[in-house]
Amino acid sequence: MGQGQWTEVDAFLGSLLVGEDEALAGATAAAQRAGLPPISISPAQGKLLYLLAKTLGAKRILEIGTLGGYSAIWMARALPADGHLISLEYSPRHAEVASGNVARAGLVGTVEIRVGAAAETLPKLADEGAGPFDLVFIDADKGGYPGYLDWALKLTRPGSLIIADNVVRGGAVADGLSRDPNVQGVRSYLEKVAANPKLEGTVMQTVGVKGYDGLSIARVLD
Repeated sequence: MGQGQWTEVDAFLGSLLVGEDEALAGATAAAQRAGLPPISISPAQGKLLYLLAKTLGAKRILEIGTLGGYSAIWMARALPADGHLISLEYSPRHAEVASGNVARAGLVGTVEIRVGAAAETLPKLADEGAGPFDLVFIDADKGGYPGYLDWALKLTRPGSLIIADNVVRGGAVADGLSRDPNVQGVRSYLEKVAANPKLEGTVMQTVGVKGYDGLSIARVLD
């Protein structure tokens, strides 16, 4: 079993259980036309985020790493009429593409994209009293993950979920001697989750159209 079969199964399950409408498919197409890297979450992963947000009854969501806005659209659709999602994006070009995709999805006013380094925009959110967020989704530079976790804890409440993408790295996360800064970043992130008495968490390894990777899911304890 390898990538070909994983992709085939993902396509089957996606068509059966997930589905993509014009806004979601258009967001992917717009990102491709703009030359954004093809690293967005898969449809199945988007539906998972949607279901988790719905189950939580989330009203406020924070996303770190917007890219083309695909994941933001999925999560924002889980919000009630008075819900709000703030997405932080380093690249002005990526934010521009994402803003167009969000607008075409009819989510202007629900989704707010802030441009700049997350190390700068996260403290501003805290200063504004923007939280607490019910769900935080981290999908940005892996070296920044440990710091993003610290801020996520400051901006959430008991019962909130903190989800981080791309933490298995094709299995490389198990290699403690890896010199890959992405691997070291996610290892440090997971170690901090494990050591923090205010968190309980796990990692779900995933295979599919995005290859072999995984999601870290942590809950802030009461």
